[in-house]
Amino acid sequence: MTSGSYPFAMEQELNRSDTVVALQRNVLGCDYGGSSWTTREEADRVAKQLELRRGQCLLEVGAGSGWPGLYLAGLTGCDVVLSDIPVFGLQLALRRAHADNLTERCFAVAADAAALPFAAASFDAISHSDVLCCMPAKEAMLSACRRVARPGARMVFSVIAPSHELSSAERSLAVASGPPHVEVDGDYADLLDRLGWSVTEHNDVTEEYGRCVRAMLVGLEDNQEALIEALGKEEFQRRIGRRRNALTAIGDGLLKRELFFARTK
Repeated sequence: MTSGSYPFAMEQELNRSDTVVALQRNVLGCDYGGSSWTTREEADRVAKQLELRRGQCLLEVGAGSGWPGLYLAGLTGCDVVLSDIPVFGLQLALRRAHADNLTERCFAVAADAAALPFAAASFDAISHSDVLCCMPAKEAMLSACRRVARPGARMVFSVIAPSHELSSAERSLAVASGPPHVEVDGDYADLLDRLGWSVTEHNDVTEEYGRCVRAMLVGLEDNQEALIEALGKEEFQRRIGRRRNALTAIGDGLLKRELFFARTK
């Protein structure tokens, strides 16, 4: 992700508290302390669609503390390169890789997603989970991914975006309720096509997203005392407000979450 627009490093650190990890395990089925909405079920599906196997190399862009990149490597036997800007998250990911016996197949590189520092045609597969919706330079990121993808490489990503055909007022509300930089100019499918990607499958996963946001909100409210102690009152209230706003926007049809599968042209 790009730096400076949102305190991702701080969030990654706070997400390592026992209470937050337990809440994520209950809602998403993972315990990496991540910040995406990828469930274990979705990660299993991603592994299958990417056709990952031993000897291949996966690039996880905006990897944070390693979810789901490390999980995909452990599940399929592939190598994985984790790329992100906050070094703290990558340090957590490397510790988790060591604990999961993945050290020899896991590498971490601090890098801007819009300026990936890898040679052309380096990776068999690329994934990123709810990263584009937090990126101002969306086209640059997808172009960078295309440059480092080998011929025939697969890419999968989830992304939160305003729904189509909204009024100006509704779109403004969707943008205010979503992640930073959630607004996108046009359609992701058209953007991918223009940048050298062929969409092979495209799914609306908003219903599952809404279920997870609702469960996370309930968990935050049920564990208020412990979470205030772990996160601080200001951060706890910020998270409660974000979840409530997002849940309202999802329920009103203003925000959606999509899952794209693509191949290089």
